[in-house]
Amino acid sequence: MHLIRFIKSVNHEMKLVVWPTARENRRDTTIVISLTLFFVLFFALFDWLIQMFMKLFV
Repeated sequence: MHLIRFIKSVNHEMKLVVWPTARENRRDTTIVISLTLFFVLFFALFDWLIQMFMKLFV
């Protein structure tokens, strides 16, 4: 009994979902990939600088 009510509720909620358009999806994906690459490069540079700094004093 509860399972049927749950499935009906899920079905109702899925009808209320507003899915992103293809354009919005591409935009968001581009932002995520760009930020990921930026932070990879940022932390790689930061790590390299720390290594160079440590080699000077060790």
